[in-house]
Amino acid sequence: MIDRLEAIARRYRELEAEMARPEVVADHQKLTALAREQSEMREIVEAYNSFRAAEKAKRDAEEVLRNERDPDMQEYARQEIAAAEERMAHLEERLKVLLLPKDPNDERDIVVEIQGAVGGDEAELFARDLFEMYSRWAQSKGWKVEVIEAQDNGIGGLSKIIFEIHGRGAYSQMKFEGGPHRVQRVPKTESQGRVHTSVATVSVLPEPDPVEIQLPEKDLKIETSTSTGPGGQSVNTTYSAIRITHLPTGLVVSIQDEKSQLKNREKALRVLRARLYERKMAEQHAEQDAVRRSMVRSGNRSDKVRTYNFKENRVTDHRIDLTLYKLDRIMQGELDELVSALIAAERAEQLAGATSAT
Repeated sequence: MIDRLEAIARRYRELEAEMARPEVVADHQKLTALAREQSEMREIVEAYNSFRAAEKAKRDAEEVLRNERDPDMQEYARQEIAAAEERMAHLEERLKVLLLPKDPNDERDIVVEIQGAVGGDEAELFARDLFEMYSRWAQSKGWKVEVIEAQDNGIGGLSKIIFEIHGRGAYSQMKFEGGPHRVQRVPKTESQGRVHTSVATVSVLPEPDPVEIQLPEKDLKIETSTSTGPGGQSVNTTYSAIRITHLPTGLVVSIQDEKSQLKNREKALRVLRARLYERKMAEQHAEQDAVRRSMVRSGNRSDKVRTYNFKENRVTDHRIDLTLYKLDRIMQGELDELVSALIAAERAEQLAGATSAT
C-alpha cells in the first residue's frame, strides 16, 4: 500500500509542477484536465501526508524515550507514541477506503425513472411522493432537477416520470436507489381506513457524454405524433410527441412532455443514450451488473429494496437491515443517513473482498 501511496503522491507533485508551466496555464483545456486529475488525488495525498506526519511524531517520541532519563519526559514520550499510533491506525483504515477502486460513473449526472408497479392508483401516488422526496434531497445538495417526461394519472399520481439530476457525484449518491420501493399506508382512495401495500420502481442510469454513445441517423427510426393526455391548447394539435426506435437494439423511447418537437427529440436522445450506456456497461461488467440488478428484480410486493411504513413512521432498507423511525423527515428529502449507510456497507464489502484477495 505504501508503494502505491508514494506513486500517487509523486504524480500529485508532478501535476502541481506541470500546472505552473506558462504554456499549460495558457491552455485552458489542458489546465482543466490536469486540475481535475489532481483533485481526484487530493484527499488521498492529504491523508497520506497526515499519516507520514504521525509516523514522524512517533519516531521523534521514540527517540526521546530512548535518550531521556527524566521520568516525566519518558511518560510524556509514551503518551505521544500512543497518540501517534492511534492516529496512524485511523489514517491507515481511511487510506484503505480511499484506495478502493471507484465506480467510473460516480461523478456523472443521472437519468431517473420512477413508475407505479403494483397497487394501481396508490402505487402511482407513491411514485409522485418518491419524485418529490428525491427532488428535495437534490435541491438540498445544490443539484439541478430537470423533468424529461411526466405521465400524470389524473388524481395527483404519476404513472411514470423520467427526470435528470445534474450535479457532481449525483450517481455516486443515487445509484443505491434503484429497485422496488414498497409503501404501507392507508391510501387517500381508501374509504375504510385499511392499510394497503403498494410498490413503485426506481431506475437510476448514469448519463453518458454524447461522444461516448454515438447515434447515427441510420440507426434511428423517428416518428412524430400529436401528444395525448392533459395539456395546454396546442398539446393535442401539433405533432410534437417523439418516438425514437434504436434499430440495432430495438430500444424505444417516447417523449411528449414539451410542446416543442425539437425539445422532445433532444430529451428522447438523452434518455436513449443513458439506456444504451447502461447496456454497454452491463456487457463490460456482467458480473457486477448482475449484483446491482439483483436489487431491482421484478417490482413485486415481496421483492423490495426498501419499505416505507407510514403508520409506524418507519423506513427499512432491506439490503443492509437498517431501520429508521423518521419517515416524515426522509420524505422531506433527508436521505443522507440512509445513503451514507449504503455507501459504508458497499465499502465494507469491497474491503472484505480486497482482504480475502490478498
